[in-house]
Amino acid sequence: MTEMKHLILIYLAIITVVTFFVYGIDKWKAQHNRWRIPESVLLGLAAGGGSVGAWLGMQVWRHKTQHKKFKYGVPAIFAVQVALAVWWLSAN
Repeated sequence: MTEMKHLILIYLAIITVVTFFVYGIDKWKAQHNRWRIPESVLLGLAAGGGSVGAWLGMQVWRHKTQHKKFKYGVPAIFAVQVALAVWWLSAN
């Protein structure tokens, strides 16, 4: 595996874990009437490579599962990321 691919995998692992816990933190804040994490940040983390963490966070924490932009947006982001990964891997 090239060094670049290795670094990308490390990045994706980190952003996935961070995104998962940010969704959990936002759920906790919602339950305790605290200042919330903006939806743009939550979706931005998913778009930045954390779509798996976002989806897992939605399922585990039962958070944002009824909001259409999350219910359909996070899987759409994931699909685009998979398509880009397949294209990039096949090109290299």
